[in-house]
Amino acid sequence: MPKLLTTRDVAKRLGISAAALSRYVTRGKVFQPEMVDIGQLRVHSWKEEDVERLRELLPKIANGRKTRHKKKQSPKSSRQSAKAKKEKK
Repeated sequence: MPKLLTTRDVAKRLGISAAALSRYVTRGKVFQPEMVDIGQLRVHSWKEEDVERLRELLPKIANGRKTRHKKKQSPKSSRQSAKAKKEKK
């Protein structure tokens, strides 16, 4: 029987938070692993093959704000422009 991993274990192996991995599953960005009943709880049960598949998928996932909002680069920061204005006077 293959060793089954928790979402927290898988997230740690992949270098992301368990919350992020759970969000990706909920939003359909990654596949949903097998569900296992433990008492009255239902938990995700990941296999080693699942971890490797996720490792290949993660770089392809657009992760929210970092890709949606691109900060406009100004040539000088506001502090530098204020300093330049003082020097001109």
